Amino acid sequence: MRKLFWLLGALLVLQACGTKKRTFASSDKAQSKKQRNTSGYPMPEDSGKFVVYDINSVEEYIETFADVAKLEMKAYGIPASITLAQGILESGFGKGELTQKTNNHFGIKCHTGWDGEYAFHDDDSKGECFRKYNHPMYSFRDHSIFLSSRSRYASLFRLRRDDYKGWARGLRAAGYATDRKYPQKLIGFIERYQLYKFDREVLREGYAVAPPSKEYEYKLYVVQKGDTLYSISRRYFVPVEELMELNDMQSSHLSIGQELKIKTEKLR
Repeated sequence: MRKLFWLLGALLVLQACGTKKRTFASSDKAQSKKQRNTSGYPMPEDSGKFVVYDINSVEEYIETFADVAKLEMKAYGIPASITLAQGILESGFGKGELTQKTNNHFGIKCHTGWDGEYAFHDDDSKGECFRKYNHPMYSFRDHSIFLSSRSRYASLFRLRRDDYKGWARGLRAAGYATDRKYPQKLIGFIERYQLYKFDREVLREGYAVAPPSKEYEYKLYVVQKGDTLYSISRRYFVPVEELMELNDMQSSHLSIGQELKIKTEKLR
């Protein structure tokens, strides 16, 4: 049901945002093919081109991505206000150099096990590896997976979904950013642009403040020609790192016919 909900919501959001984007052809054919064909929801642009939104203000950024942030809150429990504030800060409201060349709105680095496309960019150190996406919506989804799948952020998900101050401080404490003023900057954006109203909208629609308990089951997936750990992680909404750990893998190399154990949410 979650995938169906995301699919319907994503299509509506894209229709609303369609007039704000401009398309650039990607020179990386491998990236185009991988991002277009292996997602758990349809690639917004089926042309395989690199799509970046032409956004000129913070207000326009919020208007463009508010519904996406709300959908992510419903699916993963991360306050929409936090997602939007991080996006504004990390991407320079979509105008930052890194975001323009990678669609990476949250400054997420490659990390061990990342099997997707990437680009090098000077950050804390020179030439650091950052994740790259064909479309901004992949960045928003990866941000949700990144936070919800790592144990160091687990304490955040015990907070109220409308406690944006607790989330802002918790992100800094968990090591998301090295900037000591990171929480104040997020809170500043949330309060200046009243981003907390999006959290309230989600909660008014019947989504509990405390995350619902989930039950999981395991299935076997047989690797097919063209599969990568990245594509499989997108298909089943699980991080690459979790797939490697669950299957005792030391590298991301796959063989056709190889069986992988996959953890999926149990349908009720």
